[in-house]
Amino acid sequence: MHIDMTEREANQYSPLALAFLGDSVYEQLVRERILLAANMPAHKLHKLAVSRVCAEYQSECALLLQEQGVLTENETEVFKRGRNTKVNAPKHSTIAEYRNATGLECLFGYLYLTAQHERIDVLFSLCWEHGEDEFNEKIKE
Repeated sequence: MHIDMTEREANQYSPLALAFLGDSVYEQLVRERILLAANMPAHKLHKLAVSRVCAEYQSECALLLQEQGVLTENETEVFKRGRNTKVNAPKHSTIAEYRNATGLECLFGYLYLTAQHERIDVLFSLCWEHGEDEFNEKIKE
């Protein structure tokens, strides 16, 4: 199914609805990268995926994208909408980490709805590169 909404249509969705979709978009990209990086048992694939889809890692990615100044003005607004939404953080992350992760997921959901797949690939690649050496070490374990 291909979705191609206008920015106005996508902005009609709540930040948490966008994050709901963006979480699955981001996780699918993580799973694809892991699978293509190494053929290994499913439990190890899952463990590696969890290390990349957790709030702590996603928060680091969100901060990295902001520090590098790669987000457009519109993308920054979408990210902030998600980040500033009231959420209850799980016990394993801080509220700041969880909010940043929600902002990142919101952005990925928004980009997906507006069919900006190339932009998703660019931003995801920057996220993936963050900690890639550590990831490669985990694959060897």
